[in-house]
Amino acid sequence: MNEQHVALAGSTRPAKADATRVRAADPQDQVTVTLTLRGDVAAAGEIPGERREDAQKTKAVLERYGLSVDQVRLEPGSIVASGPVSAMNAAFKADLGIYHSLEQGDFRGREGQLQIPAELAGVVTGVFGLDQRRVARRAAVAPGSGFNGSFTPEDLEKLYNFPAGDGEGQKLVVFEFLGGIFHDDIQAFCAAHNRPVPQIDVVALGIEPPRSLQELRQLPPQDQQDYFDATSEVMMDVEIIAALCPAAQISVYFAPFDQRGWIDVLDQTIADNPVVVSNSWGLADESPEWSQTALDEIDKRLKGVSKKGITVCSASGDDGAGDQIPDGRAHVDFPSASPYVLGVGGTMIDPHGQEVAWWQAPGRRTRKGGGSSGGGVSTRFVRPDYQQHINVDSLNPGSVKGRVVPDVAALAGPPFYDLILLGRPSPNGGTSASAPLWAALIARVDALLPAEKRQRFLTPRLYERGTNGTMLGQTVCRDIAVGHDNGSHPPAVGYPVKPGYDAVTGHGVPDGVALLKALTVLP
Repeated sequence: MNEQHVALAGSTRPAKADATRVRAADPQDQVTVTLTLRGDVAAAGEIPGERREDAQKTKAVLERYGLSVDQVRLEPGSIVASGPVSAMNAAFKADLGIYHSLEQGDFRGREGQLQIPAELAGVVTGVFGLDQRRVARRAAVAPGSGFNGSFTPEDLEKLYNFPAGDGEGQKLVVFEFLGGIFHDDIQAFCAAHNRPVPQIDVVALGIEPPRSLQELRQLPPQDQQDYFDATSEVMMDVEIIAALCPAAQISVYFAPFDQRGWIDVLDQTIADNPVVVSNSWGLADESPEWSQTALDEIDKRLKGVSKKGITVCSASGDDGAGDQIPDGRAHVDFPSASPYVLGVGGTMIDPHGQEVAWWQAPGRRTRKGGGSSGGGVSTRFVRPDYQQHINVDSLNPGSVKGRVVPDVAALAGPPFYDLILLGRPSPNGGTSASAPLWAALIARVDALLPAEKRQRFLTPRLYERGTNGTMLGQTVCRDIAVGHDNGSHPPAVGYPVKPGYDAVTGHGVPDGVALLKALTVLP
């Protein structure tokens, strides 16, 4: 087929830094992609006619190339299509290859800019799933040294003044991009803390997670360690939410952690309409692993999610101001850098029993431990209207006035969270734990609100000023004004911890009862 193609703006991707192209992808190998269409996310009953026409046109063009259209999602504007590598190469001029890296092993990838059939110019805004390089990592630290002393669910409820309740009637979603979910451990954990076992639904969006150690051991040997490491993080998310919201309906989405995976979990969120989402995965917003198109399309869907009143609680990262990019500049994690999420930073309890900003030498994760609360000023996302009065400047000279992260914080460091893995105590933490804690609190609070005041995107409200000039965040959070800055190496210097809002712990840690009272009276 010899049709005219045009460049797809924002689709350029460099070669993965540590990867080498080994060979061309097998022309017969099957590939599934998600295409995104122009326009914002639409409400189910308000799908514009143009969206339907765009979907029909795109379907016809794809089928002409021998691709099968498997699903059309009109609300977010996405089309799932599948077919052989040869058809994908022809449709998108992708030149797909097999690459190898020490971090990921063998994976399908590409380089350069995609092209789309000229008929779809201005209609299709992104093509995701051709390249399987990973664009997410967990925000997590090494386990604590001992089970005794780690925080139990009851400890957390007391520390953060949770209102009474169990999240009844609430729907929570957890994003996961690798790992398994072991229901025996969830049952053991809930029994150990005298909590009922909640309803937990696993939603497979491209990957089917192992449900036991035996199933995990049936995976290819080269994948088993990655899956096991990620499983400890998945279990942390689920156990924290399970214990704090045992009467809620909890859905755990599992998707590949490439760019397409992010699109798919957000499309599913739009369809399922939960009250809150917990996300502990991310990557620096300036990482070359992101394409600009992916950032745009993910952020567009986050905007659509926020308009539905859904609060996405996203970990701000565990590597301080450097966020694992060793260029000497300060960076922030995405998607916590999106204006449409609640960015969650981290704290710890110092030897004197005081809650302070989380920082453990060298301020970033290493094999021997360490880490600190991610936070700072984005260079990719402009400062939203609700943050215009926040006085935090970027550490990077000449940088734009960008979105400031995080918005809030919770326990991330010592003494960590009381958890169970493989039937044994397994304390853990990081901002990966802070995010599900905030998600559970929001669900608990929402369940107790009057019906007309439920499910409202929380983040902008935290920056609203009352009649006394005080931001709501200062009323419903306990300020964290003490602790090391979040410098890592590089950069050695981080953002300072100070009284009031700062770019390490945001407004501070929650006072759940105060949050409930405030949201009850606010219009």
